[in-house]
Amino acid sequence: MTAPCYVRVQLDETLQLMQVGSMMRKVKSRSWKKQRYFKLQEDCMTIWYKSKKTGNTKSTFSISDIETVRDGHQSEVLQSIADEFQPELCFTIVFHGRRGNLDLIANTPEEAQCWIQGLERLIETVKNMDQKELLDQWIWDWFKKADKNNDGRMNFKEVQDLLKMMNVDMSEHHAYRLFQMADKSESGTLEGDEFVLFYKALTQRDEVLKIFQDFSKDGKKLTLLEFVDFLRQEQLESENPEEFAMDLIARYEPSETAKKLHALSIDGFLIYLLSAEGSIFNVSHTLLYQDMTQPLCRYFISSSHNTYLMEDQLRGQSSVEGYIRALKRGCRCVEVDTWDGPNGEPIVYHGHTFTSKILFRDVVSVINKYAFRASKFPVILSLENHCSVEQQDTMAQHLKSILGEQLVTSTLDGRIPTHLPSPEELCGKILLKGKKIGSLEDCLGEQREGSYIGDLSDEEDSGGTEEENSRNEEKRTLKKSKERLSQALSDCIIYCKSVQFENFKHSKTYYKLYEMSSFTEYKARKLVREPGNEFVRHNAWQLTRIYPTGLRTDSSNYNPQEMWNVGCQMVALNFQTAGVEMDLNDGLFQQNARCGYVLKPPFMRSVDTNYNPDQPLDTEGYSPVTLSIQVISAQQLPKVENSKEGSIVDPLVRVEIFGVPIDQTKQETKYIDNNGFNPLWNEKLHFKIHVPELALVRFVVEDYDKTTRNDFVGQYTLPFKSIKSGYRHIHLLSKDGMKIAPASLFVFIRIMDVASLVQGTEV
Repeated sequence: MTAPCYVRVQLDETLQLMQVGSMMRKVKSRSWKKQRYFKLQEDCMTIWYKSKKTGNTKSTFSISDIETVRDGHQSEVLQSIADEFQPELCFTIVFHGRRGNLDLIANTPEEAQCWIQGLERLIETVKNMDQKELLDQWIWDWFKKADKNNDGRMNFKEVQDLLKMMNVDMSEHHAYRLFQMADKSESGTLEGDEFVLFYKALTQRDEVLKIFQDFSKDGKKLTLLEFVDFLRQEQLESENPEEFAMDLIARYEPSETAKKLHALSIDGFLIYLLSAEGSIFNVSHTLLYQDMTQPLCRYFISSSHNTYLMEDQLRGQSSVEGYIRALKRGCRCVEVDTWDGPNGEPIVYHGHTFTSKILFRDVVSVINKYAFRASKFPVILSLENHCSVEQQDTMAQHLKSILGEQLVTSTLDGRIPTHLPSPEELCGKILLKGKKIGSLEDCLGEQREGSYIGDLSDEEDSGGTEEENSRNEEKRTLKKSKERLSQALSDCIIYCKSVQFENFKHSKTYYKLYEMSSFTEYKARKLVREPGNEFVRHNAWQLTRIYPTGLRTDSSNYNPQEMWNVGCQMVALNFQTAGVEMDLNDGLFQQNARCGYVLKPPFMRSVDTNYNPDQPLDTEGYSPVTLSIQVISAQQLPKVENSKEGSIVDPLVRVEIFGVPIDQTKQETKYIDNNGFNPLWNEKLHFKIHVPELALVRFVVEDYDKTTRNDFVGQYTLPFKSIKSGYRHIHLLSKDGMKIAPASLFVFIRIMDVASLVQGTEV
């Protein structure tokens, strides 16, 4: 059986050479370089490699695992051996998520180019695959795993093994009936089109067929009018539904005959439901749809803590890769911890720990290169400055020479600001956040000499736990009694001057709108719990940054939602650590073109607001809604990591609401025994949401276990306001936030305005 035709790749000379294979060096450090044989498989979607020594140990990775390919010395590892190997021989394979890079050295520049160009072409092919093609690719991958003797055919024993691998618990009798139905040649094996027949019978979606037939008069096709009825009545698509229906048929109907009739077959209907337009996430919210002309303090800003760390806070690796990954995910505020380094060059690492060290100059170079790849809106460098004046001068020099005009070194109009500039006004600009000598008014007046005397650290010392305060005291004794701030570095601080927070009244009386404070999560939580809504009003005019407590040495995260509830803009998380907290962050910032800025709701933008997260019913314009979710089915759920061989998932679905305290809740379905392939629930869950503008909805699939904790299978998180009504697919993500195609949930959504429930108004 040859690779199926849906892999849309024309085999050219480059791909043929990759299929022959190449012996290349895999590099992990200056001293670790090993020969490995790399080969592209015949499906053009998988690469395997084996050790030259052992010969039989094979590792594989899929083209879909790769994010990009960098040529030359574009990784720290390859830069470290730049004196040994010319850049034309080197390239780096960068994987999605938190998986480490693969650094390779080819034998000739031509061989390196062959792999770079071939991989880039295949990555582009995968990016352009629709949901049906991803499903076909998934089934083909399983076929290869089950075809133990590699003869391109499958006997019944191999089919049974395949079903177990695919999370299907099917009786032998039923499996054999499907097998015989597909075995048209009666050869006792399935090959080519026979396997496709078997696969189609296996993946038939009865629940989708029923919906289709409810609207189809002849049960075979949806006419244009029938499809429009479906879009209006079920999907609540009210804007030009006829035009929308025509567009969907043109894009998703595979039959040319049906297209000419402006009709939709069951195949086209399913492809639509699996498409972006059939997703639970409002496709219009994938665009830049929010007003970007309001002051910075009116936005939630995607923010990273100790961005340079790849692992824990004590012994982990520091790397510029941390900045690359964060910026490419749309992060707009990154942190840089600077300390005096050798040869007059400042270094970046987590001070007083065993984390490795990198050059400040290299960090700035990487930020310069990647700052605006994912978003054109401003990047904020949060400086945690521990350097001497001399090395601060060097920092200022690097920032100005490398970043050039991108670095904001004066107010946009040369005047004292009456409000913070907007993301739109700061497009392509980089702001520095840190301590400053004197005020902006002084800075824009006549030049003066002198220096700031005091603690340079921007980290909030007061209000922590006893252990934290004790550790901070120890750190202070290691510093000189007084530290000075470089004039050159100070002059680079314009809109984000760090100041020590005393209390809200003090800030309102003495601080300026371009000044801001940073709080540990512990201190911020204390402020959140203070009676009234002073924190909300404070965040309506001044920027605030929250960061994890120093006790989180494992790089774990706190719940960002309670900080967003009071309008904190820069809620900094450890991006290197997967979990619920980063799911929420990714969920909030996937809207608005993933630009890293999300406009706060109107009731959080005024300094006179009466909004209080603890008493949302008193908010002006209070408009609660009900959310009804019918969890219908799931498709092609992945195996649980490290599960026993032959074990099959017992899936359940939990829906979690994150928002103001009164909205925090969760409900779950029953579990389905032994079916991760096409479990069917048809269960309804109901929620009342008081502040929909701040709510995030998280769908989690788990493998039920009655004796131990349930195992994670997949999740998807999105803002409540981005949810589309009707029959929708939810495309699940891994712990790392990566797509696990074609795994999905199929649900039916209805949202009702509580005030209009009597009239039955749907929103």
